[in-house]
Amino acid sequence: MTRPTTTTVGELRASGHRLRPLRTEIRDNLLSALREGRDPWPGLHGLETTVLPQLERALLAGHDVVLLGERGQGKTRLLRTLAGLLDEWSPVIQGSELGEHPFEPITTESVRRAAELGDDLPVAWRGRDERYVEKLATPDTSVADLIGDVDPMKVAEGRSLGDPETIHFGLIPRGHRGIVAVNELPDLAERIQVAMLNVMEERDIQIRGYVLRLPLDVLVVASANPEDYTNRGRIITPLKDRFGAEIRTHYPIELDDEIAVIRQEADLVAEVPDVLVEVLARFTRALRDSPSVDQRSGVSARFAIAGAETIAAAALHRATRQGEPEAVARPIDLETAVDVLGGKIEFESGEEGREDEILDHLLRTATAEAVRAHLRGVDLDLLVDALEAGRMVTTGEQVTARDFLAGLPSLGESDLYDRVAERLGATSDGQRAGAIELALEGLWLARRVSKEAGDGQAVYG
Repeated sequence: MTRPTTTTVGELRASGHRLRPLRTEIRDNLLSALREGRDPWPGLHGLETTVLPQLERALLAGHDVVLLGERGQGKTRLLRTLAGLLDEWSPVIQGSELGEHPFEPITTESVRRAAELGDDLPVAWRGRDERYVEKLATPDTSVADLIGDVDPMKVAEGRSLGDPETIHFGLIPRGHRGIVAVNELPDLAERIQVAMLNVMEERDIQIRGYVLRLPLDVLVVASANPEDYTNRGRIITPLKDRFGAEIRTHYPIELDDEIAVIRQEADLVAEVPDVLVEVLARFTRALRDSPSVDQRSGVSARFAIAGAETIAAAALHRATRQGEPEAVARPIDLETAVDVLGGKIEFESGEEGREDEILDHLLRTATAEAVRAHLRGVDLDLLVDALEAGRMVTTGEQVTARDFLAGLPSLGESDLYDRVAERLGATSDGQRAGAIELALEGLWLARRVSKEAGDGQAVYG
């Protein structure tokens, strides 16, 4: 839909446009999407039967919402998708500081302009993204940032201190007729949270000693970590009470949803086969279940996303150094992800010194699960026999796919390597090398072959 061409309030009235309160607009657009079978929440995976129905009911009820959940559960992404429930274009009084609707001016200046100009009051159009504002709550956030304060420059221009037009409005008033999102709400100092009470209940603002009543039409949404109630800070009780809905988020429950999140969010510089993404997803889920990891902190989805990006970078590094025609990640690259991502995990205090051991163990467990899931029923005895007969297979961070394939023992007329590649959907040299390398890793994890590893290299025998 292109930007409307209406330029005055008179033309707007003649067009039949009607003013809808913000919550009515969101409710109507949500119901329309549900009625037509459109997904109001694109890009969100694993929340379809839990979080999203709760959020939809809260929005239909017109409630302000706070999302509670550990880091990396998609809270911010979910908040940003709310903008999609706003009208694509909305009229505002041209030049108004708060983006007021032409039919309903609320500031002194806009009311005066509307009275003076009548039907000639100029109209501008604001896109839905401009009606969503977001603030990361930090301890140094002030009342002036969120609500507003006296602007000394306006006073210096000659206005009296009691003039409401001397006020510089903060983020929330500027979000009038839109959505205001506050990330990490408990990080706001308690006195700043107190300043939000009127906005949440009476829908107006108070600035210093000014007698100012602005009927703000805003939807306030926020995110918080549940531990923040007793950790870095807390949401004060009166403010919690003013949120109509508190919704708990969670990590993806199904493995397929975890994989979908990685595929969607990771910016990969090289090809990462599906099975390696699956290993990373299983690894992340194993970390979330491990008693050695501090689950109050959580294991963010960003861990697996960064892991996929890291092994893609390792593949690109190898292809560039060794002159490979294509960069394809292989199981050997998984170790590079563990090396650089371990610092993203918070362990229980009793596990000091064992962090690398825990990560290695859980990665091996995830790899073994992926091997069983994809290569179950494939008879690898011929490969085991070849290795037991004295053959060795070498792989490493700088061993090309072609060199790896050339170093595989001959299995006569057996099509074992082809069957392994077919199971994993491998067609190119890089993909086939990764598939067979995964099979070797699975044999080692099942203690059917030996492995010597070190300095980014592994020898199976």
